[in-house]
Amino acid sequence: MARTTNRRPVLKINLAADAESRRRPDDLAAEEPLEIRLRQAPLAVTMRTPGQDIDLAMGFLLTEGIIRTAADVVTAQLCAGTDTPNTYNVVDVVLGADVPLPATDPSRNFYTTSSCGVCGKASIDAVRTRSQFDVAADPCTVPARVLTELPGRLRAAQRTFDRTGGLHAAGLFTAGGELLVLREDVGRHNAVDKVIGWALREGRLPLAGHVLLVSGRASFELTQKAWMAGIPLLAAVSAPSTLAAELADEAGMTLVGFLREPSMNVYSGTQRVIV
Repeated sequence: MARTTNRRPVLKINLAADAESRRRPDDLAAEEPLEIRLRQAPLAVTMRTPGQDIDLAMGFLLTEGIIRTAADVVTAQLCAGTDTPNTYNVVDVVLGADVPLPATDPSRNFYTTSSCGVCGKASIDAVRTRSQFDVAADPCTVPARVLTELPGRLRAAQRTFDRTGGLHAAGLFTAGGELLVLREDVGRHNAVDKVIGWALREGRLPLAGHVLLVSGRASFELTQKAWMAGIPLLAAVSAPSTLAAELADEAGMTLVGFLREPSMNVYSGTQRVIV
């Protein structure tokens, strides 16, 4: 049921080429709303690229501190919702009887766009959650040469990006540079949640000794998600934000930005990057 791309006609104009404008089909990255419900009660709506929606919901619940393990979830299933025809843009999650439901504080209302995963939350205090994992104690080290090779491996695995040019990616690597899983989405935060949700369902948490690489920039939110999953090293091909760097320091994480062969900037946790 994944609708990762949609095709539509476009008018192709190239002023630099000696050719007439022409109409042709073009693939666009799909963007649709996904509603996450707890026992049929709405919790969050995120704009995402359809596919791996159960992983997205599970990763979201973990990184928001609502669940701690996969055992906290009794069932998670796609539902038809109210759309006609059915688009299956709803995931309904049933938590265990001993798992407290999140407080219905307006500052914790979740509405996330493809560009911002914390829209609608009132303050940094409202979005900050603390990880159950001691990332600072993780002895993981990664050779700088291995890190510089990761963006190329991530890009080579982005199948949908090749067709649309419009998707972000998140990839989970071992410290030796092996790509374990890659997810693409119109939202960086969704791609990360899909990776973490996969790891949660596979029983791999905490992700000690692993590297999370994201396309684009490293935001506060992505750093927090990596921390919640026990990931000691977060790398981005673009710049980090100030809050991302501050949170990485607080968590004892390694934060790498501008990772583009043959260079990088290490903003925190420099002891893990071996030159």
